[in-house]
Amino acid sequence: MIRAPWGNEQYWSGRETKDLQWIERTSKILSEPSANPIYRAQFAFDFAKDNLRAAIRVYSRGGDVAEMATYFPGVLDAWEISNRTSDEICAENNLQTCRDWTFELSNLNHYIWCFWLVSLALVLEIPDDQWLRLVALIDEGGQDVLLDRVMASRQPERPIGENLLHAKPYARLLKAIDAPQAQQATLLLAFVKHWYPELNRRGKQQPWWYIYGDPVKHPLEMGSYFGRWCFEAVAAVKVFRLDDSDCIGHEHYPQDLLHPSEEAVPTPEPVAKPGWWARLLGRSG
Repeated sequence: MIRAPWGNEQYWSGRETKDLQWIERTSKILSEPSANPIYRAQFAFDFAKDNLRAAIRVYSRGGDVAEMATYFPGVLDAWEISNRTSDEICAENNLQTCRDWTFELSNLNHYIWCFWLVSLALVLEIPDDQWLRLVALIDEGGQDVLLDRVMASRQPERPIGENLLHAKPYARLLKAIDAPQAQQATLLLAFVKHWYPELNRRGKQQPWWYIYGDPVKHPLEMGSYFGRWCFEAVAAVKVFRLDDSDCIGHEHYPQDLLHPSEEAVPTPEPVAKPGWWARLLGRSG
């Protein structure tokens, strides 16, 4: 059963084939000397993103959740190669950076990237060696109260930050976590409902995947869409034992990561006229 609200069997099987072909091809490229050393660090980090995207597509197309974990080593390997190569190339060429990604949690894109990986690591229960590599890549704690608290469930010694770096939309999730048990289900649903609209930003702060599947800006036939799943919510449910019953069936809630027997099928919001859709996406920020 396809889990994603959009895309038919042909779309998802086609994307799976291309993902596997690309991963095989790119793994070979990274194992060989680079023809363009300065670009290698960026290429490797893009490949880390490709591995995560392929893992998420497994979920979206209705695949076995356990299969998602098989992509985790590829994510970590590519990110580590990117970091090592970046350090070497920057030192050799006196560069500040040779990647177009901001590796700081204060950057929304990087925050989501780290939060997604942490969420999937916890829900999929990846091995300890992979978890430790992920923690090392994310770096020290003490920066963000929400991400630190989630990570502390498996890294008890992690320092907990005092501030929330991205209040919109994550203040809603923090509120649900800290609320009395009787209120948690309602507040968690409020976070899930507002998660995608409140992530909309202008310019480079907008999540890189945000418009994938948008019928005007990046239609499905372009092949980039891999789903829009609020992995942060399932991580909070697993770690803090929140009641997620109200979220079951919501188009952005990846319930099968925690409740594989549930039968509810996510239903997308009705697609409005293109002009209205474009105006809606352009306003929130």
